[in-house]
Amino acid sequence: MFAIIGDPLRRRRGIYVHSLGQRIRFRSMWLRRKFFSPASRGDLQRLNAKNCVAVIGRGHGGTRLMASTLRLSGVFTGAPTNSSEDLIPPYDLYDACRLMGRHVRYRGSYQWDFEALHQVEIDDIFIALAESFLSSLVNNTRPYCGWKLPETNLIFPWIVRLLPGIRYIYWVRDPRDSILGAHRTDDIRRFNVPFKAPADMLEMRAASWKYQYDIVKATPAPRQFVIVRFEDFVLNQGRELERLGEFLNLKLVRVPVDHSRVGVWRNHPQYREVPFLTSAMSELGYLS
Repeated sequence: MFAIIGDPLRRRRGIYVHSLGQRIRFRSMWLRRKFFSPASRGDLQRLNAKNCVAVIGRGHGGTRLMASTLRLSGVFTGAPTNSSEDLIPPYDLYDACRLMGRHVRYRGSYQWDFEALHQVEIDDIFIALAESFLSSLVNNTRPYCGWKLPETNLIFPWIVRLLPGIRYIYWVRDPRDSILGAHRTDDIRRFNVPFKAPADMLEMRAASWKYQYDIVKATPAPRQFVIVRFEDFVLNQGRELERLGEFLNLKLVRVPVDHSRVGVWRNHPQYREVPFLTSAMSELGYLS
């Protein structure tokens, strides 16, 4: 719906705006009139009363498998969606990421301070952007609904504060595999996240993976929260579907999986060890 800051495609279309502040000033009155008037506001809080599930996880982590499972099991996953099962268009959520990113402080050495995210008041514009992005879910009447877009991981703390009543599936993948493929969130500075970016692309992706792991870890877990590892889902799909089905109170169907996508790093020519990922990998059981 809106232009993306720093996005080359949007620049070529001639609607590039140079700063987040300039964009917000330009759109503020329109957003408030559309989403905060009694007659037209799409109330995001309505999702708390629905059987709604958010799939949280970094891009290139296999979250498409989870979204496909939900859709084929009868969950309305928003409209429209793309071939990756992402809810689109994503631009409002991208801008929401940039708004929240301004409150993150970089400590150095791939460490961030997220404390302000749990204390500051959530901006009305952020809420309006989230409502716009999730409008197809807010207004749907299906018994189950949910969405998947990897960038949701970047705003997890504020989504949890706004939607404490929905279910969250936190999908993780061995970072040694996850960082081998490119994704929009590889350079988290695109979303106003501060850090000193390395010149090496693999290290850049590793920093993105760590940031997205750390931001979830630093957020008080919502009441209905479950962790799913990509590897467990691929290698033991029946067991994981049963566990998730109990969590969602829904019968889940099987989807095709490719066992060869587990442990790709072992034979990948570009892979090398990234020491600052060791602690997280150990916590997730990838070093046992």
